[in-house]
Amino acid sequence: MFKVSEQYLNLRLFVLGTLLLLAHSGWSQQLSKEELIFLTSAWKGERFEDGRPHISDSLLIRAQHIGFDDAWTILRNAGYYNQFEDGWKTVHDNKAFVGRAVTAMYMPRRPDVEDAILKQGHERGFHGNTNAWPIELLQEGDVYVADGFGKVAGGTLIGQTLATSIFNRTGKGVVFDASVRDFDGLAEIEGFNAFVRDFHPSFLEESMLTGLNTPIRIGKAIVLPGDLVLCNKEGVLFIPAHLAEEVIVTAEFIQLRDAFGKERIQEGKYSVGQIDNQWDDAIKLDFLDWLKGQESKVRLTKKQLDRLMEKRTW
Repeated sequence: MFKVSEQYLNLRLFVLGTLLLLAHSGWSQQLSKEELIFLTSAWKGERFEDGRPHISDSLLIRAQHIGFDDAWTILRNAGYYNQFEDGWKTVHDNKAFVGRAVTAMYMPRRPDVEDAILKQGHERGFHGNTNAWPIELLQEGDVYVADGFGKVAGGTLIGQTLATSIFNRTGKGVVFDASVRDFDGLAEIEGFNAFVRDFHPSFLEESMLTGLNTPIRIGKAIVLPGDLVLCNKEGVLFIPAHLAEEVIVTAEFIQLRDAFGKERIQEGKYSVGQIDNQWDDAIKLDFLDWLKGQESKVRLTKKQLDRLMEKRTW
């Protein structure tokens, strides 16, 4: 006779309990403030009222100017290998943007679960259909990031009207593992961009919102609320909030180092081999002297610069 293990039964009971909780107690997939703080506990800075990490506006401005490849490399060196996703279609090919992630998760529609989510959401003050709810949370500097399970036909999360609302709230764009509609209308919104799987004329159907400001998967990447989102023609990079400043500062240092190296090679002062390998003390001192003439380009503090100069890996 076939015997079911206790571990298997416990797993089935856990999954069943989770589904029943979602269907009967409402929209349980919106993390509480305490849960969100727990998941992002490595972040020690300011937070939004709901617990989402609040990367400063000044860091967002600096992040616009760092090298995308440098940031990717810095993350991998720190052990973060699942933060990048490519293969996007965009409204504007050369319009990059950065911001803080507000996340949403969509799943194929199931009527009983959708009814429970709608009822609970409306009781909590959300209005209309669920695809508009994430927009109600957006603030200036935010990027709406949605896992729409890659759906294209019937997976159009926004059109021109919702996109206008998003841009008015954030001044940014969106990243959707799904599609959008009304390409011409989106292109008319000056400053707006969308990184999506495709464009399609259909309306959103047979999809429901099951998570808001929860961890989500975007292709090969994991995204948490408050992550720093970098979007350019290479793809989208999601930088954990607690690493944002370190990535930005290190990338700025790399840009300065590369500019110095290029200039000195062009002058014939050093060979490519000298610049492309670990620098000796003489080159480091020359670099520090060179920095004195680059004050307008240096955003690092002296303390940050001293720490980076002490590293033996550059």
